[in-house]
Amino acid sequence: MRVSDITRAIEAFAPLAIQENWDNSGLLIGSPLDEVKGVMIGFDCTSGLVDRALEAGCNMVITHHPLIFGGLKSIRPEDPVGKAVIKAVRGGVAVYAAHTTADKVIAGVSGEMARKIGLENVSILDEEPGGTGLGVVGDLPAPMEPQALFALLKERFSLKMLRVSKPVEGKVSRIALCGGSGSSLIGAARAAGAQVYVSADISYHHFFTPEGFMIADIGHFESEVAIVDIFFSELKKNFPNFAVCIDPEIKRSNPIQYI
Repeated sequence: MRVSDITRAIEAFAPLAIQENWDNSGLLIGSPLDEVKGVMIGFDCTSGLVDRALEAGCNMVITHHPLIFGGLKSIRPEDPVGKAVIKAVRGGVAVYAAHTTADKVIAGVSGEMARKIGLENVSILDEEPGGTGLGVVGDLPAPMEPQALFALLKERFSLKMLRVSKPVEGKVSRIALCGGSGSSLIGAARAAGAQVYVSADISYHHFFTPEGFMIADIGHFESEVAIVDIFFSELKKNFPNFAVCIDPEIKRSNPIQYI
């Protein structure tokens, strides 16, 4: 098994060609010709994840967020990114990221959010040519009170807390969602007729919402981490007898702590 075999399977699900122009999805460390003994899937490529991969006999790591995002002016162990790069290179670990590539397919991040809360009639929120795009919008099976929706979000996304704008009056039925930092799609959510927009990293001023529309911020990690299981399923579907595992520390890998 080579790196190219693994990346081909991931890219059949989340093609590199659809990534946003500011993104850095793809093979970040290693060669497509490198032999792969095992793959560990995580959310962020930290030095700890590289250590755990090596301990498990895996010499390839796949994550959602890219390890190398902007230009690196130096690679030093004092810097978290530099430390992870150094460990990966020294350990012979290939590093691959599927970021907005996995955000923009309906079977990816936002589509999984919709499935978690049982939305119906789901479609891409900000659709691009080819049927891909960021976010999704759909309908609840039955209208529900905002407080009931909050409880559902907390349950399905294992939330300790939820940030919301002023709840709308009456029941809600049409919901828009976008995993990760989704402030840029607030207007698209309103235009699609959504009464509630569920996303993350929403800034203070966006919580001043118009009548009949509200925002729920469930957290960046919480909104996207399910993609790890999706990557795992895709690889096991293609390589049922190959060594693929999920980071054993995935549930504790959120850098944001709630105290």
